[in-house]
Amino acid sequence: MAFLADALSRVKPSATIAVTQKARELKAQGRDVIGLGAGEPDFDTPENIKRAAIEAINRGETKYPPVCGIQPLREAIAVKFKRENNLDYDWKQTIVGTGGKQILFNAFMATLNPGDEVVIPTPYWVSYPEMVALCGGTPVYAQTRIEDNFKLRPDALDRAISPRTKWLVMNSPSNPSGAAYTGEELKAVAEVLLKHPHVWVLTDDMYEHLTYGDFTFRTIAEVEPRLYERTLTMNGVSKAYAMTGWRIGYAAGPMELIRAMDMIQGQQTSGAATMAQWAAVEALTGPQDFVARNKKIFEARRDLVVSMLNQANGIDCPVPEGAFYVYPSCAGAIGKKAPSGKVIENDEDFVSELLEAEGVAVVHGSAFGLGPNFRISYATSEALLEEACSRIQRFTGNLR
Repeated sequence: MAFLADALSRVKPSATIAVTQKARELKAQGRDVIGLGAGEPDFDTPENIKRAAIEAINRGETKYPPVCGIQPLREAIAVKFKRENNLDYDWKQTIVGTGGKQILFNAFMATLNPGDEVVIPTPYWVSYPEMVALCGGTPVYAQTRIEDNFKLRPDALDRAISPRTKWLVMNSPSNPSGAAYTGEELKAVAEVLLKHPHVWVLTDDMYEHLTYGDFTFRTIAEVEPRLYERTLTMNGVSKAYAMTGWRIGYAAGPMELIRAMDMIQGQQTSGAATMAQWAAVEALTGPQDFVARNKKIFEARRDLVVSMLNQANGIDCPVPEGAFYVYPSCAGAIGKKAPSGKVIENDEDFVSELLEAEGVAVVHGSAFGLGPNFRISYATSEALLEEACSRIQRFTGNLR
């Protein structure tokens, strides 16, 4: 349609949202479908956080907030960064957005000119390259390998950087792979960045509190303080606090960048919902005990899913360090015939035939820039996960 902007031709719809919608439609038609596409905790928001929002409403906190966020939340964010990440930010160096997506989008909008490049390791969260394209930049992909647990190697990063590179996007733990970088691994990435002083780092730490075993979370400006002045550290309350629908993301970084993002947000949405911000204050400053409880549940689910998938014919599932996703390879199924008679030629065929034959909805890996893989979100009950994995085992067992 000639009326629409050319920018729309550079982006595609979110594959994760599409598969979740497809699962909903099939369920509405009476199909027995297990949807493992959505990256959303199945826990309810803790009661103390909900109460904080209700109390805010009752005392009249229902007016426009400052664009950058209410001061008590920005102060709580600065305290959180010091307490948990050993990063010193003044509260005025912080910004609150309507979810992490707005933080990322505004950062790109504030910094990218046509032709500027953004290095994105594969597999990547589906929205990164689309946001870069919408903001006029060019995504450049740095490949990772299953043998390295989908972590970016310093030499691959060095090859991806050019004189036009503006940003490197880091996401640890990762959506979709669950891979998380140790302090040593981040230090190796930082050494490359120190050789290229024109490249900034946008680190998406949304899954910070969801790491398993004895893994210790680190963020890149903490590991390498010399990158502090060119790092935007982004986080939010969605995953750890089961607050996806509250839509609160936040970041801290150099003052000039925060001011630029503030200006864009002021012409775009203004401040995030006031009562949601007060709920986020309680999330960051209130009791944290449920975070560890939920993490334990997620870890048990991860172990169940990894074990069962590795017992399925033709599936190879690495053990992720964090988040609530696994990213198994289905290379062993390529070239085989599904129960429908169709030959599986790629990961998109695999997930399509799996949904048709067994009613399990997962997301194909090529949507995240690396196949033949697929992503499963294990943010649902053990009973459903066990049933879904049994169906996947049956499906792969019936391939010929």
